[in-house]
Amino acid sequence: MRVLVQDAPFDFGGEANAFADAAGTSDGAIVTFTGVVRDLARGDLDVMEIEHYPGMTEKALIKIAEEAMQRWSLGDVLVIHRYGRLAPGDKIMMVATAAPHRKDAFEAAEYLMDYLKSRAPFWKKEITGQRADWVAAKDADENALKRW
Repeated sequence: MRVLVQDAPFDFGGEANAFADAAGTSDGAIVTFTGVVRDLARGDLDVMEIEHYPGMTEKALIKIAEEAMQRWSLGDVLVIHRYGRLAPGDKIMMVATAAPHRKDAFEAAEYLMDYLKSRAPFWKKEITGQRADWVAAKDADENALKRW
C-alpha cells in the first residue's frame, strides 16, 4: 500500500505501470482512476488551489486505504493526491487497486474515490479573473457514500 500527498505532478502511465508490475501473480485485476481539474466555469477557471493539513491528511488517506484493504480482497492499493495550484487539465489524484478478481478491484477503487471526494481533508478554491470561491460539498458526493 502506498499513499502520497504531493504538490508535484505525477506520471499516470509510469505510476500505473509500476503498480501493475509490482502486483502479485494472484492479482488478476488492476483498476486505475485519475481525477482531472475540470473547468466548470466554461473557460473562466484560471487555477484550482487545493489546501490540506500535512500529517492529518496523510493519516486520513492511509486510514481510508487500510479500510479498503480490509473490506475487499486486495493485493495492493495506491493513492496519490496533489495539493497547491493546479490548472484546468492537471491531474489531481490517482487511485489504483489490485485484486484477484475484478469485482473487488472495481468496488474498492470506487470506495476510495467516493471517500477521497467527500471525506479527505482537502479544501479546494476555484480562482478566475473575477473571483475566488471555495468549492462546496455536493449532495451527490455525500449520497454516493451511503452505498458503502
